[in-house]
Amino acid sequence: MRIKEITPFIGAEISGVDYQDLQRPEVFERLVDLVHQRELAVVRGLALTPQQQIELASRLGRPVPFLMAKYRHPEHPEIMISSNAVRENRPVGVARVGNFWHQDSSYTKDPAPYTMLHGVDVPSTSGHTLYASAADVYDRLPREWKEKIAGRTALHTVSKRQRISADHVGLSIAELRALVEEEYPPVEHALVRRDPFTGRDYLYGAPEYMDSVVGFDANENAEFFALIDSVIQDPEHVYTHRWTTDDLVVWKTATTYHAATAVEPGATRTVHRVSIEEDGQWAA
Repeated sequence: MRIKEITPFIGAEISGVDYQDLQRPEVFERLVDLVHQRELAVVRGLALTPQQQIELASRLGRPVPFLMAKYRHPEHPEIMISSNAVRENRPVGVARVGNFWHQDSSYTKDPAPYTMLHGVDVPSTSGHTLYASAADVYDRLPREWKEKIAGRTALHTVSKRQRISADHVGLSIAELRALVEEEYPPVEHALVRRDPFTGRDYLYGAPEYMDSVVGFDANENAEFFALIDSVIQDPEHVYTHRWTTDDLVVWKTATTYHAATAVEPGATRTVHRVSIEEDGQWAA
């Protein structure tokens, strides 16, 4: 097993291990420790069946079936298929997902703390995933903004990124927004949190999943959202994961910003995603 730091601010990469190696407690616990300390861990070239991916996820917590049943793996509902492929004139999975900076499911009251992606069929020249550390983002905020957001909360919402479905045909924009807020009411989260594993403060919230900072006026919200967008996307502090077949990537959802890049025309990309709730084993 070989381990290397990917960047100074986020990520560790493991190579030279297979599924059987990860059955050894000391190897799996090393993987988990890297996730906790480095925000995300990449295991290169890890051939897995869907059942084996679920087994690994189950050792980290409780795999959660994806909300939208039609995009679940046909035999394993815990796996969401993210894919632009088409088979027999039907989409294999959900295409164009997560193509904006976010922290997974922050618009819910209790987001699952881990996400696990496995590269099943991936192009090497597009369809990358970008990652940034929320602790590193907080560290780089100007002092005056750290003081302004200290102790504040923010309202998180999915309304900016809700997908339009057949059920929404005929609705006005106002009616659609009202329906989304009824199904997914805004939730309030602390804007600055402390990571129990590293002890570092981090920023919790991305503009695409936030409505507003409580107590800020419209101008302050606009200024703050523009600031954190620029800090998150600073290319000097972004890790670009260029997928290769069978890569496994595991990250802490709260402390890891990420975004998917576009897939070039004519290329197909399929990854298997598992969202993992905490079961107490790895709680702080």
